[in-house]
Amino acid sequence: MSSTPLPGIGVRYDLTTRENRLLSVIAHRDGDRTLSAYRKEDPDECALSTRLTAGEAEALVGVLMPSHHSPNLLSTTELGLVAERIELASTSYWNGRVLGETRMRTETGVSIVAVLRRAEAIPSPTPDFRLAGGDELIVIGTREGVESAAAILGRV
Repeated sequence: MSSTPLPGIGVRYDLTTRENRLLSVIAHRDGDRTLSAYRKEDPDECALSTRLTAGEAEALVGVLMPSHHSPNLLSTTELGLVAERIELASTSYWNGRVLGETRMRTETGVSIVAVLRRAEAIPSPTPDFRLAGGDELIVIGTREGVESAAAILGRV
């Protein structure tokens, strides 16, 4: 799964399935989602695109979620919060800089609760933690805050 900040619009998420099919979801700032599927023989040609309201998207997530999920799992949608992974590109401005320089919580209200690096998870990284390209940052905050965080971390 990759994500691309779309300034002024939201964030686009792309997933290539094991059948080599490209799916994308654009998370609009207003809560709507645009779901698109592309043709296998021509990944540039869209076979389906539909815009869902926030409620329709939530209903779809309910259908896609496994029914055996843990009751101890924090359901962030009920609290108005989301948790997402944001990958830091090797070309990112933040590659090699310390986490505190991002001023993420001050600028977006988002908390970076962990960093995944290769097969290692670094929980609660401190402000002096040095970021590296390829790191996946686990962030929690409002939808708007997480989208702003993705835009900041996508800075090159």
